[in-house]
Amino acid sequence: MLKFFRRLFLFTILMAIIGSFAIYHYYFQDVIKYESKVYTELQSVELEQYTPLLLGLMMQETKGKGSDPMQASESLGLAKDSIQNSSKSIQQGVVHFADVYSYGKKQGVDLNTIIQSYNMGISYIDFVKSHGGKHSIALAKSYSLSMVDTNPELYTCNNNKKNFRYPYCYGDFTYSDKVLKKTKYFEIFEAIKHRES
Repeated sequence: MLKFFRRLFLFTILMAIIGSFAIYHYYFQDVIKYESKVYTELQSVELEQYTPLLLGLMMQETKGKGSDPMQASESLGLAKDSIQNSSKSIQQGVVHFADVYSYGKKQGVDLNTIIQSYNMGISYIDFVKSHGGKHSIALAKSYSLSMVDTNPELYTCNNNKKNFRYPYCYGDFTYSDKVLKKTKYFEIFEAIKHRES
C-alpha cells in the first residue's frame, strides 16, 4: 500500500511538472517562434551561446508580440515601435546587445549590468564601473534617479505614484532580474530541444 501511494505521489508530481511546462510553452510560444532567427543573428556576432538570454529579454520586452519584438527602435534613437519589421527588430536588438556586451566586457562589469544596460542604455555600464563593477537594484535606482533629474518632465511614470517604479521613472530597475528569471525557461527549452535532436 505504501508503494502504491509513493508511486501515485511521484506520478502526480511528474504530471504537475509536465503540465506546468506545457502551460509555460503556450505562454512563451510567441517568443519561441523567433528562436532560430535570434540564434542566427547572434551567431553572426559570435554570441550564439546567449540565445536563451536574448529570448528571455524579448519575453520581458514584448512577449514576442508586435512588429518590434526586441523593442530595438529606441536603441537607434527612434521613437518606440518605429521598427515595423520583426526581422529588423531582432537584427537591431542583437546589434544593441552585442554593443553593450562588448563594452561591458571591456569595462569589466558583470552580466547583470550588461543586461540592465540593454534597458537603461550603455552609460549605465560606466556608472556601475565607477561604483564597484557589479549591478544591484540599489545602483539601478540611483542611476535612474540621476537620469530623472536630467529630464524630470519626461521621466514621470505618467505621474502615477502607484507605479512600482515611481520615483525611479527612467528604465526599470528590476529589468535584469526579470530577464534572467525568464531566461531559465528558455535554457530548459534549449536543453530539451538538443536532447531530442
